[in-house]
Amino acid sequence: MSMPLLMFLFFIAATLGITAWASRRSSGASAYFAAGRRITGWQNGIAVAGDYMSAASFLGIAGIIAFQGYDGFMYSVGWLVAYLTVLLIVAEPLRNAGKYTMADVLAYRLHPKPVRAMASLSTLTVSTFYMIAQMVGAGTLVALLLKDSGITFNWAVTMVGMLMIAYVVFGGMLATTWVQIVKAILLMGGTVLLSVLVLAHFHFSFGEFFEAIAHVDDNGKVVNFLTPGLRYKPPYGALDLISLGLALIFGTAGLPHILVRFYTVPDAKTARVSVVWAMAIIGTFYIMTTFLGFGAATIVGKAFIAKNGGINMSAPLLAQHLAGDVFFAFISAIAFATILAVVAGLTISASTSFAHDFYTNVLRHGKTYDALQEVRVARITAFVVGAVSIAIAILLGPTFNVAFLVGLAFAVAASANLPVILLSIFWRRFTTQGAVCGLATGLLSSLALIVASPSIMGMGPGHLIHAAPIFPLENPGIISIPLGFLGAYFGTILSARDKVSEHKFTELEVRANTGLGAEKE
Repeated sequence: MSMPLLMFLFFIAATLGITAWASRRSSGASAYFAAGRRITGWQNGIAVAGDYMSAASFLGIAGIIAFQGYDGFMYSVGWLVAYLTVLLIVAEPLRNAGKYTMADVLAYRLHPKPVRAMASLSTLTVSTFYMIAQMVGAGTLVALLLKDSGITFNWAVTMVGMLMIAYVVFGGMLATTWVQIVKAILLMGGTVLLSVLVLAHFHFSFGEFFEAIAHVDDNGKVVNFLTPGLRYKPPYGALDLISLGLALIFGTAGLPHILVRFYTVPDAKTARVSVVWAMAIIGTFYIMTTFLGFGAATIVGKAFIAKNGGINMSAPLLAQHLAGDVFFAFISAIAFATILAVVAGLTISASTSFAHDFYTNVLRHGKTYDALQEVRVARITAFVVGAVSIAIAILLGPTFNVAFLVGLAFAVAASANLPVILLSIFWRRFTTQGAVCGLATGLLSSLALIVASPSIMGMGPGHLIHAAPIFPLENPGIISIPLGFLGAYFGTILSARDKVSEHKFTELEVRANTGLGAEKE
């Protein structure tokens, strides 16, 4: 039995053990959806970091830096800066005003049915985009490492999907949290070790390291990877980079699987502490992606990576080159753990939103037959979401870069979710019609621009639509984010003033800033 397979099986056994332990402690809606609100600040901070440091970060960003140098590094900068938005704007009000999902905050002062229905649709869309990225990364990684065992890309995707469903259905948020904590610790340990090995290769000399980066062999040509423009080229390169930055910085505060983490802690102070922990871990990790990406470009080489699994295998192949097959297996197992943890977080956020927002509060008018009915619906939703994600990932195949797919998920979250969250918390005049228009405008505009962009439309073999792109930018954030805010604004000012909503705004403002009454939920 190969070393990668042994390490994969060990991690699967460990996480299934965590799931079995958590399943005995996940009775009741609060325990299943929010881990009983017993997660401490440092635990939630590590779990948030585990949720955030996805396959797009470990595999995709390292690959983009290895292939496109400085421009790929800008992905890391965007992901790193994004948590300031979460810390300063949404973490405390969200924990104080909500219960299980972001729609709880909207429904606190607005008419619940329409806003919950649209918020649930947005959550499912963002989660699906993000999840497909993880599944594609998992399929590529596992199929490459276990090809001698006859595991194909399709079987690898299916296996990951089944494990993800098991974590969520049986263990709920508690199992998901601890899987993310274990994964984050392993990922940070592996990334630190790999970064040290890269620096050791250059005799711990940053001058020697950057000298090598300035002279990378790119298919027989010497290219300076410290020069901007290898990915974002004229005439639209600068706009595309700005658009991506906007999506990353504002999209984080609208990601459903990140927002639900703040409901697992007992109070807003703990939520703030967890964000500080997460920022420290995430910041350290994204700095180290520089060593992974540039190390792969200078030590392994683009040509070798392209022939042995492609761009997403840059970090594992770097590990193999520096420390042999055992370390290669270890790093690959960490990447596998990364994917499993993130897809579990995405699945529980999607299933929670559907069960709590749409089924219970829209279809059932806030009434259920018994306390556990909501949990049963969430578990069924997890099966459906998992099956759909598996099918789409198999349809797309292993050619899509996972960082690109996640960038699109951030754009949708920034365009649809963030405007209505901010305006609901900070604008007294905001109405239900404004929330629905903002969610719908942001969601539809971002999806339409994504379909019309070079990411989907093009004449190359990797494009889903073989036609010249209508929209010139890869990421729609620079257009769709303002459209989301404008939709919410015009939807509000063109509708009648809602005196009840404005009165509830005062209650929301007090609760969001003081936490008064939040501990009861």
